[in-house]
Amino acid sequence: MFSLDWRGLVLPFAYLIVLTGTFMTFSTIYRKRKAQQSANLAPWFGPHLQRNVYLSLLHMEPENGSEKAPKVPESVLRAALLRRAVEDIHRIIQIRAAKAACSSLLQRGSIGDDLWQRFQRAEKEMEEELRDVVMEANALAPNWGQSIFQTANEIAANTVLRERLDEIQAQVTQEKEWWEKRRATVRSEFMKELEGDETGTGTPVDTSSVASSPSKKKGKN
Repeated sequence: MFSLDWRGLVLPFAYLIVLTGTFMTFSTIYRKRKAQQSANLAPWFGPHLQRNVYLSLLHMEPENGSEKAPKVPESVLRAALLRRAVEDIHRIIQIRAAKAACSSLLQRGSIGDDLWQRFQRAEKEMEEELRDVVMEANALAPNWGQSIFQTANEIAANTVLRERLDEIQAQVTQEKEWWEKRRATVRSEFMKELEGDETGTGTPVDTSSVASSPSKKKGKN
């Protein structure tokens, strides 16, 4: 019968065990380093002030000398959550605008992996933020989570339009002031040219009287 030489297989098996253990150790250390580097990266967006305000109102602590925390009106909570959703809309627009550019630059090698990791982490954070807002909206009012971002999108669009109109109005005011100054400058230069022409020509002389005076004297003589 066929028999195996187990002593001869000990060395290959030991090599495979050592190689597998080394690979698993390296993979674990590599993932830990990547996670640590990702945690140390600067966030894509700044602090979410609207979210912090909403959470502060939702979890208000009792004042000194009182056992119960003050009850925040539901209308205030809904307004704070809506402002939080509006800020999320602005951030979603920024992420969508930056995604194509970051992907193209990454393929060309113009940006490093750190920036791409920051962007991917911002995308994941926004997905969690959207789910959290929907859950909070449904907790405040039934089925509000289905329409809160539609309302927030309308508010954000109106805000952007109002800011654009303010910029146009400011430009109109600046251009009007510039044209007023330019017209005043042109008028003053034109008046100076007129004054210079008048002083240069002086008082006109009557040449006909000068030419006729000698003939008159000869006739008298």
